[in-house]
Amino acid sequence: MRQMLPSLAALVLSTVLVHLAYIGYIRPEAALAIEIAQQAGQSAPRDIFVILKDWEQEICIVLMFWGSFLILSKSFAIMKHRYLFTVDLLDGATRQQEDLKSVLDSLGNLPANIRETPLVRTLMASLRRFLITGDVQNTSEAIESSIEALAVKQEAENSMIRYLIWAIPSIGFIGTVRGIGEALSLADQALAGDITGMTNSLGIAFNSTLVALLISILLMFFLHQLQRLQDGLVVDTQAYCESFLLNRISEVGHI
Repeated sequence: MRQMLPSLAALVLSTVLVHLAYIGYIRPEAALAIEIAQQAGQSAPRDIFVILKDWEQEICIVLMFWGSFLILSKSFAIMKHRYLFTVDLLDGATRQQEDLKSVLDSLGNLPANIRETPLVRTLMASLRRFLITGDVQNTSEAIESSIEALAVKQEAENSMIRYLIWAIPSIGFIGTVRGIGEALSLADQALAGDITGMTNSLGIAFNSTLVALLISILLMFFLHQLQRLQDGLVVDTQAYCESFLLNRISEVGHI
């Protein structure tokens, strides 16, 4: 629930700001451009404001900002704690299990934002497993289980972003269907020689699809960058545990 509040706040803020931009600037500019074109007996111009003026494009832009926030917040959370991989969090651990218990206690006393990072959680779970079983193989299996759980968790947390990337082109297609429907309803006017209404309606159809596809491509690129960071986090966590933890407890196990 705590993680949902910033996400919902970002959605509300994106909706408000985008809607204010639409009613205060984009739609008035589009209406002015269309009016000038109509007075000149022309179809609506290929103006950026005309392309963006419909509600399908507005929804797509709102979702674009929300999806960007979700991606960037996850990316910053990963990069914020990258320095942990350069720190020996098990400093002070020796061949004595009492020292490992002391290290486990020190990890548990770290600030909450650091204690909840995947690296520290994996180290704590693995240390507990070794202190309970005294077996290096069980500890290695605990590390693998934690790494697999981390990968699954990251995949599940990206589900909303994937949904947005799927939903945005779908909303654009709704605009396409709406525009084509309006164009067909004006077929009689087109047959009578007035094709302005039909071309404007077809503009709605194509503009919504254009904007939705461009936004979807952009968000997909951002998602791939996020997944690259997440995959790096998984690999680095496993490498850290093997280098700093398994090497130490292997020595303990051979006393």
